[in-house]
Amino acid sequence: MSKKEQKQQETAKADDKQLHAEAQDAQASTAGTEAADKQQPAEGGDEKKQETPEEKIKRLEEELDHEKKEYLFLMAEFDNYRKRTLKEKGDLIRNGGEKVLAELLPVIDDFERAIDAIDKTSDIDSLKEGVNLIYNKFVKYLEKQQVKPMESTGKDFDSDIHEAVTTFPAQDESQKGKVIDTVLKGYTINDKVLRHAKVVVGQ
Repeated sequence: MSKKEQKQQETAKADDKQLHAEAQDAQASTAGTEAADKQQPAEGGDEKKQETPEEKIKRLEEELDHEKKEYLFLMAEFDNYRKRTLKEKGDLIRNGGEKVLAELLPVIDDFERAIDAIDKTSDIDSLKEGVNLIYNKFVKYLEKQQVKPMESTGKDFDSDIHEAVTTFPAQDESQKGKVIDTVLKGYTINDKVLRHAKVVVGQ
């Protein structure tokens, strides 16, 4: 082998060694970078701690205790509301008629004055006039309370508002099934029957 060929082989071997060394350096650098990435958490986020079974049980027990307290609080609030509502309802039932009765007292006063006048006067006409005034005053009071008398005589018999106390032979066909007399007047309050009218029905 000539010296020239020997020198070329030595140069090629040196180049191979240099390339091999550079490749090893690059591989080592890449491996180091990957290891560092594995050890370092991702940028902008914290590494999440793994919850142990004991910690999970404790957390769930705390949540359950909180929900139980909320439930008991709501139950207590509802019980207080129920008791308060029952008390208010009882008060309304006991005192609901208080205003109505108070407004009736002037009518009672008028009746008492009329009774006293009976023994003190012999003027029947003035007594009649006084009684009529009391009656009209009372009727107006009832109208104010939405209490109205029924007009029954001459109307068709209606079992929803009338109570037939007896029947009577009708003088003509047009009176059959109609109220021919009212024994006791009926009343409504707010268009609801307060007292049924007791009537005589033609048959």
